[in-house]
Amino acid sequence: MITYYKNNKGLTQTENREDNCWINVVCPTKEETKFLLKELQIPEDFYNDIEDIDERPRIELENGWTLIILRIPFKSNDPKLPFNTAPLGLMFKDDVFLSLCFHQTEILKDFVLYTKRKKITIENDFDLVLKLLLSSSIWFLKYLKQINQRIKLAEDNLEESIKNEELQALWQIEKCLVFFVTSLKGNDVLFRRIKNLKAHKDTYDPELLEDVEIELRQAEETTSIYSNILTGMMDAYASVISNNLNVIMKRLTSISIILMIPTLVASLYGMNVPNVFENNPFGFWIVLSISLLVSVFGVFLFKKKNMF
Repeated sequence: MITYYKNNKGLTQTENREDNCWINVVCPTKEETKFLLKELQIPEDFYNDIEDIDERPRIELENGWTLIILRIPFKSNDPKLPFNTAPLGLMFKDDVFLSLCFHQTEILKDFVLYTKRKKITIENDFDLVLKLLLSSSIWFLKYLKQINQRIKLAEDNLEESIKNEELQALWQIEKCLVFFVTSLKGNDVLFRRIKNLKAHKDTYDPELLEDVEIELRQAEETTSIYSNILTGMMDAYASVISNNLNVIMKRLTSISIILMIPTLVASLYGMNVPNVFENNPFGFWIVLSISLLVSVFGVFLFKKKNMF
């Protein structure tokens, strides 16, 4: 899908392509891919790099084109990985500014609405890049709040009963946080490279640079905190599960020993050899009583040693 946006006190959508407009491409079809490669003549290597879900953030120049790849978060339809990150490619040359993403996200639509509401004017290509980087950092924080709610829900469920489903939910969240940490670190490196570009240093808005740096740092620190909390929680529940298993095994061992006592007594008196109660009419009941008394004594002894 291709959408054109014009810069006029906020980004407004236009039906056709205009000079100095922003061309936003999401999940392109075959015809749209031909338009990008043949008519706009973007480098095919750039297109293939952005299509790779694992592509790292970076800035690159080729044939007058500037390619900037940053990582943006999105909600995934995969229940095993509810939140993930994807590369967003930003390419510009002369009067063409193009964004390309192969995953549906909420970020770009929200960014356009925000510019309309605040009547934000885009000064130049790098100004738009920095604003999109700022928006992605804010969305990282939004999704982190949702992840935190999932952690609390899984923790409440685990307090009631430790089941594999709840532990798997925590493990899935941990995977999301790993992707977030990696992507944010990549975006941070990219931001520093853009910030230190000698040819554009004097054109940046200092307040915008400060905002991007603050939001990036906050998103990184929040992700790191949640990741550490989750790791500690997983370790704690692993210890609880191990401890519960030890308690169960101890109880089962104690029960086995108690049950073995009457079996041992009955075995001794049931052998085909002469014994004290062989001719006694109450022999069976005497043996049974001895077994019960020894078993009761064993239970009392194990109880005193906290074996039950």
